Amino acid sequence: MTRNVLFLCTGNSARSVLAEATLRAWGGDRFSAFSAGSQPTGQINPFALAQLQAEGMPIEGLRSKSWDEFVDAPPMDLVITVCDSAAAEACPVVFGDFIRSHWGLPDPAAVAGNDADKVAAFAQAHAIVKLRLRALLALPDSLWSDREALQHALDQIGQLQPTDSMP
Repeated sequence: MTRNVLFLCTGNSARSVLAEATLRAWGGDRFSAFSAGSQPTGQINPFALAQLQAEGMPIEGLRSKSWDEFVDAPPMDLVITVCDSAAAEACPVVFGDFIRSHWGLPDPAAVAGNDADKVAAFAQAHAIVKLRLRALLALPDSLWSDREALQHALDQIGQLQPTDSMP
C-alpha cells in the first residue's frame, strides 16, 4: 500500500522540499511524497537544490507550490509540518482525516552570511530531515493500523536530532 505524505511549511522553498525529494528518493512504492506552503515563495531556494544534487537526489519536477493545489488531490495519509515554532515561525494549520505530526526544524533559508554559511545550514537541515525519514521508513507497516501508536511514533521522530540514536 502506498501512503501519501504531504510536507508543509510556509514558503515551500527549503525544508519541505528537502523532505519531499528525499522521501521520493527513498520511499519506493511505500510512499508518495508531496510538499506545499501556506504562502509559497514561488521558487525553490537554490541552496536546497544544490544540497539535493550533492546527495545525488533527483530534483526534476520539484517546485514551490501552494497547499491549495491539494484541495482536490488524492487524500493524504500523513501531513507533516516542518516550520520552526521555536523561532516563532507560523506553521500552517490543516484539517482533515489524516495523521498530523510536527517535525519542526530551523529554516536554512533564513541564515544570513556568506555562501559557505548557507551551504552548511542546508546540509544541517537535510541531515535532520534524513534522520527523521530513516526513522519513518523503519516503522513497521503494522503500526499504521494503530492510529494512536503511529501518532506517538511520528511525534517522537519529529524530535530526533543528528546527535540522537534511532528510536
